[in-house]
Amino acid sequence: MKRGLLWIYDYLLSRSLMMILLPLLCLMLMTTTFTEEAGAVLWNIIRALLALMVINLALCTLRRIKTLSAPALIMHIGVFASFIGGGISAFGFVATVNVYEGDSTENVYRWDLKRDVPLGVEINVKKLNEEYYPVPLKIGVLRDGEKIRLFTLKTGEKFALENYLIQVDSLDIKSQSMKLSIFNGDNYIGYTDTTGVIQMSEHFPYEFKLVSYMDPVIKKTWVDLVLSKGGKIVAEGRTEVNSPLEWQGLKFYHTATSRDLYGNPFIGIQITRDPGTPVTYFGFCLVGIGGTIYFFRKIRT
Repeated sequence: MKRGLLWIYDYLLSRSLMMILLPLLCLMLMTTTFTEEAGAVLWNIIRALLALMVINLALCTLRRIKTLSAPALIMHIGVFASFIGGGISAFGFVATVNVYEGDSTENVYRWDLKRDVPLGVEINVKKLNEEYYPVPLKIGVLRDGEKIRLFTLKTGEKFALENYLIQVDSLDIKSQSMKLSIFNGDNYIGYTDTTGVIQMSEHFPYEFKLVSYMDPVIKKTWVDLVLSKGGKIVAEGRTEVNSPLEWQGLKFYHTATSRDLYGNPFIGIQITRDPGTPVTYFGFCLVGIGGTIYFFRKIRT
């Protein structure tokens, strides 16, 4: 019995075990790419393989700790920390939800549980913001109700009208209107839009109509989110694809924008919790430090 336990102990810290575990892990990870139905079973096998690798690395490090060089020991600790971080991340989750602009929801779809669950905080999509590449358009100019000019240009560009300089600031696709800034010489005197809104510091005799425009191409989108709990706002801010809104370990990403049959926009939000990320990054840093020290020592010798 004792001899059998010693053999198990020796094998757990052997290099041959690691040489078996690594190709098995690669094979299992590749298999998950092509298999969905057996995903849960495969991931349990992968977790078991990772656990054996952690045990092997820990025992191997402890047994040879006195003979390991400082760089090798730092790299061992870094790899071990990365594995631990990965294990901690198993307690996190990924969830998604689609919300109409102006609406709220507390329920999200947890992909690990395969069902809708309460998140514990209400998500309100306050506003969808869209930035477009310059849009070609035609602007009609009227004076006292009479059509006098037609200009063809792009958003962001300017055109002259007697002593005035007109800049096309933006195009609002929803209301099919545009905002224009008005300059008298070099002096900014106000703005107007094609819906009739006007804010001027002096009399301005012209009005503008949006005649036509080409379909715009979206450059960037972002969402203004408000998180509330018990009727109280706990966080608010903007979220983008690679720039999430963060709150208490949760990250809220804007992942998609679509519209229903009536043109109403709804926004895809992905919520993630990954408590192991700091530990994993710490491990990566240690591996990098150890590898750098080892590299320069080799150069010197």
